[in-house]
Amino acid sequence: MRVWRQLTDLVTRHGSAALISVHDVKGSAPREAGARMAVRPDGAFHGTIGGGQLEFRMLDIAREMLQAGRGPARIVDQALGPDLGQCCGGRVAILIETFDGRDLDDLAPLVEAEAGGGPFEVECRMEEGRVRRELASAVGDDRWTGWHETHGVARTPVLLFGAGHVGRALVLSLAPLPFAVRWLDDREDAFPSHVPANARAVRLRDPEAEIAGADPASLILVMTHDHPLDMAITAAALKRAFPYVGLIGSATKRARFEKRFRELHLPEERIRALVCPIGLAGIADKDPAVIAASVTAQLLQVREGGNPERNLSPPAPSNDT
Repeated sequence: MRVWRQLTDLVTRHGSAALISVHDVKGSAPREAGARMAVRPDGAFHGTIGGGQLEFRMLDIAREMLQAGRGPARIVDQALGPDLGQCCGGRVAILIETFDGRDLDDLAPLVEAEAGGGPFEVECRMEEGRVRRELASAVGDDRWTGWHETHGVARTPVLLFGAGHVGRALVLSLAPLPFAVRWLDDREDAFPSHVPANARAVRLRDPEAEIAGADPASLILVMTHDHPLDMAITAAALKRAFPYVGLIGSATKRARFEKRFRELHLPEERIRALVCPIGLAGIADKDPAVIAASVTAQLLQVREGGNPERNLSPPAPSNDT
């Protein structure tokens, strides 16, 4: 969630809004420090601080604060076990703030920074009972005492080659997650009319140039409508040490491709690094949405710094033969 954009929209549409933030965590808790939710005056909300009794109680407090009008921020210190009966057992400090039209000018720089798409730092301090925020780059360390907040998400780049059934399902599956998808297909009419905000649809003209120009941290997925094109893209990708190179298809397809990769003198360790079939082990359903969910989980594993769990049951989706 782009919290500052969401908060600004709520204030503009409804006159006021509250922001609930996990300010500090000690021990086990449902969410980490920095988890946030924006709340409308009628109690509707966007985002989560973890659900359960903690979230319900903080929403009640936020609604009460909104009914009282724009006022001072409040920090609620909450023990999860004895106070709420939640078995996490930790302790959290929850920051609750209210905003109205008087705050829109102060929110504007945060909205602009958020629109940049990457993470950014904010310096915060209490001033007359309210939280004052400024972008960290605009603040000198010698005059600012308070705390830091990190906003935005560092998105992992994904190069997805192919806009068939599985490609479309995968783009939708990745839409709410911290990935930046460059979606490529060489067919003019391949893409749907609407593409998620974290994806960019691009007509594929030079596959090797796309691979050569990719961020080294990119995750590569190959699922085009054409096996020779799959071969060329995958071979180019395996020449670089990307964290993940996935090729849709069966174990038979992999064996055929491996033979050609050896003819191209690709190192054995790079051939072994290829993920084919793609997706988690034990999920054999061939429905595109199921494959997309399985592959999404696999990409999240890689994003967290782990090795991809391999799929031992080869999916054979409708855009692959």
